[in-house]
Amino acid sequence: MWGLPDNAAAHGAEIDFVMLLFHILMLILFIGWGIFFLVALVRFKKTSHPKADYHGIRSHFSSAVEIAVAIIEIILLAAFSIPFWAKQVNAFPNRKDALEVRVIAEQFAWNIHYPGPDGIFGKTDIQLIDKQSNPLGIDQSDPHAKDDFVTINQLHLPIGRPVIIYLSSKDVMHCFSLPIMRVKQDIIPGMSIPVWFVPTKIGNSEIGCAQLCGLGHYRMKGFLTIHTQEEYDKWLAEQSSQSESSGEDSFWN
Repeated sequence: MWGLPDNAAAHGAEIDFVMLLFHILMLILFIGWGIFFLVALVRFKKTSHPKADYHGIRSHFSSAVEIAVAIIEIILLAAFSIPFWAKQVNAFPNRKDALEVRVIAEQFAWNIHYPGPDGIFGKTDIQLIDKQSNPLGIDQSDPHAKDDFVTINQLHLPIGRPVIIYLSSKDVMHCFSLPIMRVKQDIIPGMSIPVWFVPTKIGNSEIGCAQLCGLGHYRMKGFLTIHTQEEYDKWLAEQSSQSESSGEDSFWN
């Protein structure tokens, strides 16, 4: 509806509603100012007013319109935007009920770190990073790292469960974009920035980088797959068992 991507997140309808309200306001302003411009061209043309009028319009109608627009904008902020921000951005779900995933961006790929069935991320060390076998430097001597695994450009999540994604970067600034989840967050080098949402539809979508990050920016594309909880548990177990049996981090494109 309204040309927006499909909504596959629990909070998506609220975001779409707020966006609709803002676009309606902008449309009204666009039409209003367009009409004013045309009226001004006709009413104040030189043939109708050969002598300049240094007093101008004495009406305060424009001031009233500006005040009305300001009031509408305050209502949109106070009644819709700020409450939504407090509910969806600041109020994170209970970590015990949520799935936690790390997404580490680099030129020009998404490294996705899963904590495995134990739900605890293993330690990482920059000295252990190997571009081919250990892109995130996961320390296999840590017991919690035994079932961890890493995928490249492949994000798998279960439906109906809160997901907290911790975003960070290995190099420059990126932007994590999931249009169908109504999620778009800048990733700042040196920071870990969490975002969260609840998937509501099973299917596949793309992960994009919405920040120009270099010559290969155009090909920095990942893929999101939403499973049923049973399918996700099966996939998770398969990846973790491969990681444990190999003694290295499961790592695939």
